[in-house]
Parts: sequence; C-alpha cells; structure tokens
Amino acid sequence: MHRLGWFLPFVPALVPAAIIAGILVSLLSAGLQANLGGSLFSFRWNPAQNEWGIGVFLVGSFLTAIPALAFSMLIGLGLAIASTVYLPRFMSRWLDPFVDLLAGIPSVVYGIWAYVSIAPLFANTFNPWLNTNLGFVPGFGGRVPSTGGQGLPISIFILTLMALPITTLLIRDSLRSVPKDLWESGLALGATRWEVMHRVALPYSSRGVLSAALLGFGRAFGETVAVAMVIGGASTLPTSFYSTSNTIPATMFSLLDSARNNSHFLSAIADMGVVLLAITLVVNILGRRLVSSVYAYEMAGL
Repeated sequence: MHRLGWFLPFVPALVPAAIIAGILVSLLSAGLQANLGGSLFSFRWNPAQNEWGIGVFLVGSFLTAIPALAFSMLIGLGLAIASTVYLPRFMSRWLDPFVDLLAGIPSVVYGIWAYVSIAPLFANTFNPWLNTNLGFVPGFGGRVPSTGGQGLPISIFILTLMALPITTLLIRDSLRSVPKDLWESGLALGATRWEVMHRVALPYSSRGVLSAALLGFGRAFGETVAVAMVIGGASTLPTSFYSTSNTIPATMFSLLDSARNNSHFLSAIADMGVVLLAITLVVNILGRRLVSSVYAYEMAGL
C-alpha cells in the first residue's frame, strides 16, 4: 500500500482523460457494428439505399457555426470594448451580468422561443428583406422557399446568442488584463481612448481574443437541441441561404429513436459522434492552450 501511495494523488487527475478515452472507444465500437461502406464522408444521405454520407451534415454544421461565430465575435468585441473603456464602472457592473446570464438559459428554451416567436418574424420580414436587398449576392437571390422561417438564417441567429456569452467574457477579461500603465502611457502621449484600444490594448490581448473565437466556435458547432428545433432537418445540401439544412449534432438527436431498432442508424450516429468529438476536442484544446498562454504571459509580467 505504501508503494502505491505516490500513485493515488494522480488518480483524480486521470479521471477526465479516462472518461474521454472511454467515450471514444465506445463510439468507435458502436460505429463498427454495421458496415456503412466507404461513403461516410460523401454528400448522399439515403438510408433506404444504404447511403450514409454525413458530408451534408458537416456542411450544415459549418454553414451555421462559422457565421454565428463571426456575429458573436463582432457583438462580443463591441460589448467588451464598451464595458471596459466607455461605460462608467458602475454601469458595467450592472450590465455585464446580463450577458453572462445568457449562458444559463437552457438550449431548449432558446429553441422553443425561436420556433414560436422568431421563426414567423424571419419568414414574413427578415428573409424577404434579405432577398430584396441582397438578391444580387449569390445564394441570397431567387425565390424564398416557404419553410415557416426555419432554415439557416434563424439557426445562425440562435447560435449567435448562444456563443455570445463565452466570446464576450473572454474578450472582456483579456482587455481588462491590459496593464494600466499601457493605457495611461498612450493617453499621456495624446492618443484617444479608441486609439489606445485599437493600437495597444487589442494587440496585447490578441491571444485572448483568438481563444474566444476558438471556444465560441466549439460552442456553436456542438449545439444540438435548439438547432434541431429550427433548422428544418433537411438531408440535402442547401441550395440558398434560406434553405433548410441540418447539422451533425441535430441529426444525431433526431435519429435516436431510429437507432434503437436499427444497427445501421446506431453506427451512423456513433460515427457522427466520433467526428464531432474530434472536431470539438481539437478546437477546445487549442482555445484553452491559448487561454493558458495568456495567463502565463501576464504572470511573467510581459
């Protein structure tokens, strides 16, 4: 027992790695239960004809996650700059928690809110407005399909709201970590607050901003329930910006009932899970390494 004493403190630290390894092994095992052929990453999904290509859902995942990340980063950057530079301290202390509270809203609440209230607004107002004003842009022109507001635009809107708290929090903390001496030196040289922000604070906190982008992408890419409720559940490539589509997490969620009695569906879901796990793990590891490097950079006094 005494010889094992040195090893016991490492057991709790190994538990998360063991859980991830167990998930990966289980998914790989389930994915091999049925032979889905070599077309896993093709763009043809038709289980009736033994076509299991998840490329359609990969495209849908990126078409929703990347624009949502771009919008959440722009809005988060604006909120962070307003909170750290322009708003009085007492106002930022009152307003900051409201952004953070967005992270505590269950995803199913976002989904039902979008389905009931936002989808009709997109169908009757927003999508026709985009079609009228951006119709010259490829993908925005042509006829707007009657989808009841479901599709890519509303999915991007919901994912933007869901990724906004983490991007805003990380950008805000990065900007607040800029040493006060740098701010005061820039202002003393005659620069405006915006010039100090643009030329000093943002370059100093660039790694924190990049980590916010990576972690925000992981949040948007892996969202399930809210997206499944509003994206439309199509299993074909979108033909325009207004089309219905589907993502890997939403597809996995919608196929759960079928997988109970069909090993092919179970294997397809497991393979999707492996792909999703790999993408989100890589993105989150990169983001957290950047966060760690930012804190190490600050502790070194650089």
